[in-house]
Amino acid sequence: MAEVINMPRLSDTMEEGTVAKWLKKVGDKVEEGDILAEIETDKATMEFESFHEGTLLHIGIEEGDGAPVDSLLAIIGDEGEDISALLNGSGAASSAVEEPPKAEESVEAAPVSAPTEAAAIPEGVEIINMPRLSDTMEEGTVAAWLKKVGDEVEEGDILAEIETDKATMEFESFYSGTLLHIGIQEGEGAPVDSLLAIIGPAGTDVSAILNAPSGTVSSESAAETPKQETKSQETATVAETVVVNDGQRVFASPLAKKIAAEKGINISDVKGTGDNGRIVKRDVENYQPSQTSAPAPVAEPAAQKESAPMAPISLPVGEESMEEVKNSTMRKVIAKRLGESKFSAPHYYLTIEVDMDNAKASRAQINSLPDTKVSFNDMVLKACAMALKKHPQVNTTWNGDTTVYKHHVHMGVAVAVDEGLVVPVIKFADQLTLTQIGASVKDLAGRARSKKIKPDEMEGSTFTVSNLGMFGILEFTSIINQPNSAILSVGAIVDKPVVKNGEIVPGSTMKITLACDHRTVDGATGAQFLQTLRAYLENPVTMLA
Repeated sequence: MAEVINMPRLSDTMEEGTVAKWLKKVGDKVEEGDILAEIETDKATMEFESFHEGTLLHIGIEEGDGAPVDSLLAIIGDEGEDISALLNGSGAASSAVEEPPKAEESVEAAPVSAPTEAAAIPEGVEIINMPRLSDTMEEGTVAAWLKKVGDEVEEGDILAEIETDKATMEFESFYSGTLLHIGIQEGEGAPVDSLLAIIGPAGTDVSAILNAPSGTVSSESAAETPKQETKSQETATVAETVVVNDGQRVFASPLAKKIAAEKGINISDVKGTGDNGRIVKRDVENYQPSQTSAPAPVAEPAAQKESAPMAPISLPVGEESMEEVKNSTMRKVIAKRLGESKFSAPHYYLTIEVDMDNAKASRAQINSLPDTKVSFNDMVLKACAMALKKHPQVNTTWNGDTTVYKHHVHMGVAVAVDEGLVVPVIKFADQLTLTQIGASVKDLAGRARSKKIKPDEMEGSTFTVSNLGMFGILEFTSIINQPNSAILSVGAIVDKPVVKNGEIVPGSTMKITLACDHRTVDGATGAQFLQTLRAYLENPVTMLA
């Protein structure tokens, strides 16, 4: 009997997931414990294994597509088993609330149910919808079409490059046939499950599918003027994916062209290793310029030099330009959560300056030991953890009618990654030594940047530290990482003249700023916490006692 596999919830905050990669394809044999796919959440990319064995009969979410938790991910069963009842009952193909009309009646009747819609699809025709390529993806943009209407498509061929809120991903076909219709043109965006393309036998009439009510704007507009769309699509494809060089066409992905432009590489000099010699990201990154390709870019600067004397006066000239880039899924999630924190929690900020002379001397002594390395950030984390035990009011969560006091200390450490910001959590930080904290931070931060960190390693923080001192930032404020009640912003250590014992002497200081939620932490409480924190940092030996 066929087993339905839904999009799993891989973390307590996960609402949707994106299939980063399928490791099995339709028709493959699957054993219990086999890795079916790599699923990307808003925090990490994780391997998802099968708890059933049989044949992979259906894939409900294509690579690069995202879908909510519990959406149909795949179906596993016996080879050749009929799964039409499971597909029609999944709710993905129909949203009808009334009895559908008979097949002979007008398509202007009530919304078409799954059985009627299936009956209207000609034999051998496959409908491809906009896939959900990430857990937070709600819509996708077609960056480039690699096939055009009328082209033959083999299973596994790359149909298009689809841009999500996280990345631009290649979308391959799971069917063979002729590309009969394109529903979303290059550069256009559409919601997940919108009509993307139709594949089937050459010459098949798909007008009935296009005219049927599907709830997608892209397929509706395509039905009105299919010929015009085909023509514009072909033109757009050439404009985006073709570069002319000595009469030959060079095919390159948008991401490859972007990287080439940033590195100043002539894309036509790069040898492609993708389908049909197409240039992809790895080709540009691995490109080594040769002597024959070096003179190519000289022509344009020469033309500019010739045209320069034509300017009547020596005023600055140029061309105004701008670029609108769609936000990634991670960036949208960050914006949503920080916005909720900033506008729901009444923030206030307290700043003090800490004498770091003793901390520098103590760190030098600690790091002189064999196989030992401690950073100033590790010392700040340890000091915060110990200060929180003395000021439990700061280690709280606002819960409406109640305030939750956390008796454990889990320190969140803000880490910048390419797509945004993540916060790995060091559990029970008050019980760890400086060297243990340093090793934990290095491990978690490294795996966060490589997207190998587990979701549960980024959950449960009770207090957060954000350090921009390594970038030379002297002082800044942060937005509270809810459900925490406070976050500490750490600036750079500065060497400057200071007053000690009535004399001006060289010294090293560091500014730290505490952002507090006034609902749980009053000003006096926050100030007392900072006093304790400063005492630990200015006398590190007290943290070791």
